[in-house]
Amino acid sequence: MYKRGDKKIINKGGAYARSGYGILFDMSILDAFSSFFTKKSPSVLGIDIGSSSVKVVQIKKKRGKAVLETYGELALGPYAGTEIGRATNLPNDKIIEAVKDILHEAKTTTTSCGSALGGKHISEVISLEARKYIPVPISEVMLDWSIIPREDSYASDETEENPEKQKEGQDVLVVAIHNEYIASYQAIMSGSGLNPSFYEIELFSSIRASVDQGLQPVMILDMGARSTKLYIVDRGLLRAAHIINKGSQDITLALSKAMSISVAEAESLKRMHGLEAPPEYKDAKEIISVNLDYLFYEANAALLNYEKKYHKTVSKVMLSGGGVLLKGFAGLAKVSFQADVVYADPFGKLETPAFLREQLATAGPEFSVAIGAALRRLGELA
Repeated sequence: MYKRGDKKIINKGGAYARSGYGILFDMSILDAFSSFFTKKSPSVLGIDIGSSSVKVVQIKKKRGKAVLETYGELALGPYAGTEIGRATNLPNDKIIEAVKDILHEAKTTTTSCGSALGGKHISEVISLEARKYIPVPISEVMLDWSIIPREDSYASDETEENPEKQKEGQDVLVVAIHNEYIASYQAIMSGSGLNPSFYEIELFSSIRASVDQGLQPVMILDMGARSTKLYIVDRGLLRAAHIINKGSQDITLALSKAMSISVAEAESLKRMHGLEAPPEYKDAKEIISVNLDYLFYEANAALLNYEKKYHKTVSKVMLSGGGVLLKGFAGLAKVSFQADVVYADPFGKLETPAFLREQLATAGPEFSVAIGAALRRLGELA
């Protein structure tokens, strides 16, 4: 079994290495508990292909509950000939190779899945009149949308009783994805032997897995290798989205440059100590803090803009993505946002073996998107 906090990395030639936070659990242990899982309900997969890793989660339904069967994560850096933790831009054949590898290592048993699409490829998240905002012909993109209820619609049917309200128009969230990108994902899924029933933007998968429909707005801070995504969710609905072009990889590169060490050494230093580095690594702590200060400044600006526009206070910040597992990250975030800061716990929405719950809670922020996609696919079978 792999120790909590380890990641099983597949390198060329089949060699394995371990690195920092994030895990691929030794599935032989879950296999021993296979008798708990009924064979009557079909299993489904959630696939999350990020910039620095690919994640997979397999679940099934038992007695009305979603049950975890297996899960895993695989770094993509080695497939690009770079270090673990680096953002990549792999060709389809390399991504297919990585997806096949993680499916094999996680011992998945189904090809039925849902797949999340990276947010960096969204043309724009906008309100009404999509043609004015999307910078390419409508024929070249796939559009999806959802109606955003007005604040007064939660409490009454005022718009039905007052026709003048209807004339004011309706807010609509529109998402546009270029057809070429959809075709690329379809080729990856087909080449990997998978049969996805849908493709959805990763932010919707993340919200489904992480946020309950409460009365107060919540901000999700999702820190990946290449960028950090901010989502503000109110009553289960996306109200605002913002992308900061800084991620965990930027911290590694800053450490490497400032301390004149290799990128691999910088990544190891970051993962081992983070903001809790001993005195001999005070320079590393300061470098990390400077980078996070910029991220939190941008995030606070987005948060304040939302609060000013909607006259609501965001009292909770939920941390998601591999980058937030940096030691000391949550403490600094709490000071910066002056709000309740919690880690996303998507595994908490699944039935899991009791002895794994602490480990899964630690791994949770990295698997929000994959679990969200799997939950939607499972819901389609109901």
